[in-house]
Amino acid sequence: MPRYKLTLEYDGTGLVGWQRQANGLSVQEILETAVERYCGVCVTVHGAGRTDAGVHALAQCAHVDLPREASPEVIRNALNQHVKPAAVAVLDVARVADGFDARRSARGRLYRYRILNRRPPPTLERGRVWHVGRHLNVEAMQEAARVLVGKHDFTTFRGSLCQAKSPVKTLDRLDVAALNEEIHIEARARSFLHHQVRNMVGTLKLVGEGKWRVADVAKALEARDRRAGGPTAPAEGLYLVEVVYAVH
Repeated sequence: MPRYKLTLEYDGTGLVGWQRQANGLSVQEILETAVERYCGVCVTVHGAGRTDAGVHALAQCAHVDLPREASPEVIRNALNQHVKPAAVAVLDVARVADGFDARRSARGRLYRYRILNRRPPPTLERGRVWHVGRHLNVEAMQEAARVLVGKHDFTTFRGSLCQAKSPVKTLDRLDVAALNEEIHIEARARSFLHHQVRNMVGTLKLVGEGKWRVADVAKALEARDRRAGGPTAPAEGLYLVEVVYAVH
């Protein structure tokens, strides 16, 4: 069976996340239903990352084995027809080797978190940003973010449902930048712990508000205890931006 790599965009609002679950509609279920409508067979679509309920994606990746060959353009157009009316789009389809695995073959992942930092609430961007009305000190957040870059035990920023074998991860980048009324926090690593990005963002917000100092972030990291960290930022501001592969 030929294997294809899918690049996907979706709005996670109202969905239970990537993975199939009994309590609601998932991105995986939407895609698998679309493939079945196109091919007439049940398949499993394997994602590069299990984004949580409410989390969005600009370029999630997945792979699927189809029962017959077809041009990437035909597959893309057919799947986009069959995912309607869900807010999911197949941006690109590529034929890949049988050994390609969307999750295991990935060499890096980039997430972006959007904070709308103004007093008026969002209207057009509701459900797509974290609205923080109190002014945040971006420079202080940048300084605190540097404490977290590198190889660390990230137990303090690990969700209680995390299934990773080890809490040790290498964070390649954690950048904080102001863009007009928004603050963007970008995190890059080969892989992340469950809720790691959202927990780091929640902690950096405390620094931006002046409630925590940079030294408090270092102390929290060293504690290796989730109770020592800041709150979990809401899912609605988080986006999977890119999944990096060495070869396709």
